[in-house]
Amino acid sequence: MKAYIGARKLVIDGFWNEDEGGTSVLLSAVDRKDAADGRLRSLLFAWHKASWYGAEIEEISLGERPLLKLPPLLAVDYLSSPMHVRLLQLEWTERLGTLMRMADQIRTALLNGWFAPDWARWTDERRSWKMAIPETEQQLLLQWEDTVQAALANGNKGIEQWLGGAIEQMIEENELAAQAWREVGLASGEAVLRRKSADEEDWLIAIGLRKDTLPFRVALQLVEPDASNGWRLRPALQDREGGPWLPIRRSIWQDGWEPAVGEERSIPAEWTPYLEAKLNKEQMKWLAALPGWEDAGDEGKLREQLSDNEAWQFLEEASVRLLESGCPVLLPAWWEAVRSRKLRLKAKMKSNVGSAAQPMFGLDQIVQFDWKLALGNIDLSEAEFLHLAEQNRRLFNVGGEWVHLDPQDVTQIKQWLKRMGKRKGLSFRDVLEMHLRGGTLLDEDSEIESDLRAEVELNEHLTSWLEQLQQASQIPLVDIPEKFLGDLRPYQHQGVSWLLFLRRFGLGGVLADDMGLGKTIQFMAYLIYVKERKLQANGPSLLICPTSVIGNWEKELERFAPSLRIMLHYGNKRDKGEAFREAVQDADLVITSYSLAQLDEEDISLVDWDALCLDEAQNIKNVYTKQSAAIRRFPAYHRIALTGTPMENRLTELWSIYDFINPGYLGNINEFRQAIVNPIEKTRDEKLIAGLQRWVKPFMLRRIKKDPSIQLSLPDKNEAKTYMTLTAEQGAMYENLVADLLENLDKLGPMQRRGLILAALTKLKQLCDHPSLLAKEDRPAVWEIERSNKVARLLEMCEEIAAEGERCLIFTQYIDMGHQLQQLLEQKLGLPVPYLHGGVPKAKRDEMIDRFQNTEEPCCAFVLSLKAGGTGLNLTAANHVFHFDRWWNPAVENQATDRAFRIGQTKQVQVHKFITLGTLEEKIDEMIERKQSLNDQVVGQSEQWITEMSTDELRELFALRKSWLKG
Repeated sequence: MKAYIGARKLVIDGFWNEDEGGTSVLLSAVDRKDAADGRLRSLLFAWHKASWYGAEIEEISLGERPLLKLPPLLAVDYLSSPMHVRLLQLEWTERLGTLMRMADQIRTALLNGWFAPDWARWTDERRSWKMAIPETEQQLLLQWEDTVQAALANGNKGIEQWLGGAIEQMIEENELAAQAWREVGLASGEAVLRRKSADEEDWLIAIGLRKDTLPFRVALQLVEPDASNGWRLRPALQDREGGPWLPIRRSIWQDGWEPAVGEERSIPAEWTPYLEAKLNKEQMKWLAALPGWEDAGDEGKLREQLSDNEAWQFLEEASVRLLESGCPVLLPAWWEAVRSRKLRLKAKMKSNVGSAAQPMFGLDQIVQFDWKLALGNIDLSEAEFLHLAEQNRRLFNVGGEWVHLDPQDVTQIKQWLKRMGKRKGLSFRDVLEMHLRGGTLLDEDSEIESDLRAEVELNEHLTSWLEQLQQASQIPLVDIPEKFLGDLRPYQHQGVSWLLFLRRFGLGGVLADDMGLGKTIQFMAYLIYVKERKLQANGPSLLICPTSVIGNWEKELERFAPSLRIMLHYGNKRDKGEAFREAVQDADLVITSYSLAQLDEEDISLVDWDALCLDEAQNIKNVYTKQSAAIRRFPAYHRIALTGTPMENRLTELWSIYDFINPGYLGNINEFRQAIVNPIEKTRDEKLIAGLQRWVKPFMLRRIKKDPSIQLSLPDKNEAKTYMTLTAEQGAMYENLVADLLENLDKLGPMQRRGLILAALTKLKQLCDHPSLLAKEDRPAVWEIERSNKVARLLEMCEEIAAEGERCLIFTQYIDMGHQLQQLLEQKLGLPVPYLHGGVPKAKRDEMIDRFQNTEEPCCAFVLSLKAGGTGLNLTAANHVFHFDRWWNPAVENQATDRAFRIGQTKQVQVHKFITLGTLEEKIDEMIERKQSLNDQVVGQSEQWITEMSTDELRELFALRKSWLKG
C-alpha cells in the first residue's frame, strides 16, 4: 500500500488552542490541497486504537482551512507516539515537534503521578494543576521548563493548561475517581482553603489520582453508649486491601496504641512504624474539617466524649463534612435506617369496631380509636410520645432500639393531636380515605415542607370487611331471587351480591362493567331480591336513564322481572306534585329521564326513594350543570350508578359520580381539584394515580369483556382502521379552509380564537366526509359518490357485507350525512336502511330496532347518529360496525361499538374506523393513541384541547399532507 499524497511528503502542523469549547491541540496539513477533506483523519489515525482509529477525532474548519481537533488527554497519547498509515511519508513542523516532546513529558508525569494542585491559580470557577517532578528527576524538570518556553515562543499561548486539561479528562473518564471527586467536593473556596492546609498526597489518594502505599488506612469511628461509657469517638484501622476494621485506643501502660477493649486482634507489627505519624496527620485533617470540635483539655486533638445532642450533630452534619474532606467515617450500622425513618402517626381502631357489637353503617359513622406513634419496630402510645418530646432530645434508646425524633416532626404531631382532640373523632369516611390513600398529610397548608402523614391501623373486623369490598369474589353470594326470570352468569351473580353487600352497610356503588356485560340485568335482580326479602327502607326505587333507552328498560323488565310494578314518569300527561307522590306508592320502580329529573326536581324530591339508580351515569359527569346538581340532591336510602365509562375526559367526572353514590367521600370539588386533579393532569404522577385508584376501588366494580374470569365466550372484536384519500376537489377546499383559519388566527382574542378553531375543525371533518355536507346541499346530483372516496368505499364494503348475508351499523355525527348515506345505501343495496337520530320518536325508534334485530326481515345496514345511537341499545344482529367519521373521544366511539359487541352476539365483530389520509383525521388519530394513558390508568379527551394549541402546532395539525392527495 502506498499512502502518498501527490508526489510529495505530507507536512503536518499543529498548535495549542484554548477557546469557549475548551482546550485542545489542532492539527492540519500544511498544504491542504494535498489532502482532501475527511481523508487526513484516516491517514493520521489509521492505527490509533485509543481514538477508535480516528472516529473520535472531530473535524472543524478555521476559515477555509480544515483542522483536526484533539482533546488534551488524547493529544498526549497520540503525539507522544503517532500511529499514522505506515507507508505514509510524513514530516512535522518545528512548532508541532515541540508539542510532541511536551506530550511525551506529560505522559511520563501522568503515568508516575508526578503532578499536584496548583493552589496559586486554583479558583472556585477553575481548577489548576502543576508538575510535581521529584528531586531525583531534575533532568526531566529542566526538559519540561525548556519545552514550555519553546512552545510559548512558537505562539502556543496558554500551553501550561495542557497538563491540567489532561488530568481533568482522566478524572471525568474514570468513574471511581469522578465519584470520589464529587464526594470530596473541591469546587468550593472553603474546601480549597482546607486543602491548602492539608496533606496534598492524602488528598490525591482520596480522589483516586494517587496510589496509597501505606499498609493500612484510618477512619474515625462513632461508638454508641454502653453500660460504662457515653457516646465517644475513636480511630479504627483497616488493611489497605480491605477486611474488618480494628478499633484502637491510646495504650494505658506505654506510649503508643493498642486495640480497643474487647478486641481480640492485635495491631500488625508492620503497621507500627507508620502508625503515629499517620494518626497525627489524620488528627490535623479531622480538626481542619471540624474546627469547633477540638478537645478543650488536649490541644490539637479531637474531643473523644460526646453528649447525646453532640452525637446527633456528628451523625447528621460533622460526619458529612469529614467525608467531604476525604476522611473515612464509621457510623453505627443502624444510622442510615434511623435517619430516614419517619415518625408514623396511626389511628388504631379499637377491637370491637366493625364487629357485631359495634357494626358499621354509612360513611358518617364515628369510629373509636387510639392514637399511637410508630418508629420502625417501636410503637409509642400518645402519652409515651409526649413524654419523650418533653425531653428535647433527638436520639433515644427505646426497648433496645435507637430512634431519632426531629423537632419539626414533633411540633407538627403535637399540633395535629391537639386539633384532633377537639373533634369528636374520625368518621368512617376519614378512616377509609386515610387507609386507602396511604395516610393524610398532617398539615397540607403549612409552609414547612414535610411528608408526615396520619395513617390508620384497621382491626381484624375492618380488615376483613375491606378485603371483601376490594375483592368482590370474597363477598358471600346471595340466593338468586325466585321471581327473577333469567340466568345470571357467575360474574353477574357476584355483581348482585356486591350491590347488596354495599346496601347492607349504607354505601353506594358504581357498577362499571363494560358495555354489553349486563349491568341492566344485575340491577333488576337486585331490585327483586330487595322486594322478596322485604328490605325496603323507604318508598319505591327510582331509575333515571337517557330518553333513548326508556323503551329498552321497559322490555327488559317485562322479560326478566314481571313481578315488579313499573311506573313511567314521562310525557306531557305525567303526574305532578301530590298526585305524583300518591301515584308512586303503588310502584316498585319509577323510571324517568335525565331531562325530566331536572324539570321535575320538586316533585321527585317529595319522595324518599329506596334505591336511586342512574343508568349511563356519565350523564351527570359535569358537576356544575343544574341537572347534575338536582339529581345529587334527591333523597335515597341506597345510591347506584351504572356506567361503562365512569370517566370520559376529566377526573372531575369521576368526582361527580362518586359524590352522587357516596356524598362527600372524595371531599368537596375544590379540595379534590387541588389535591388530585391538578397534580395528576399536570405531572401524571404515578404515585398520586395509584393512590386515587385505591381510593375509588372499594366502591367501583369494573369487569371487562376480555377478563378471563368473566368466561363469556364472546366472539373476538377485531378493530381495523380503513384509510382513504381526498379527491382533488376536497384537497383544494381543504387547503383554502386551512389558509383562511391560519390567516385570521392571531388577530382574535382567546374566546374568538377558540370559536374559530372549533368551527374550522367541524368544517374540515365535514369536508372529509363529502364536499356537499360542508355546503349543506340536498340536491341528489351534488351528492355524487365520486366526490368522496369515503362514501365510495363505504358503499363497496356494504355491498360485500350484504352479499355475505351479514349486517352492519354505520355511525356518523352529522344528521345530513346520515340522511344521504341512508338514501345512497337504499339505492345501492335495494334494501330498506333505517336511520336513527335524536329526532326519531320513541315508538318509531323501538320499531326500527325490532325490525333490525329480526333476522327474518330483509336488511343489511343501520345508520345511526353517534349521540342518539351510541348508548343503551342492543343491536347484536350486526357484526360489522363502521365509524364513518371520527369522534375524538375514544370512550364515546367504544360505547357505540358495544351496541353490537355485547351479550347475545354470536359472530365475530369487525370494527371499521374510516380515516382520511393526510388530513387532521389521520393526525388527530395519532394524537389520540398517545393521550389514552390517564383514562386507562384510573378507570379520554374532547376537542377542547385542540383549541389550546399554539399557532405553529395548529399549522402542523391542520396542514394537508399533499402526498396523499388523490385526483
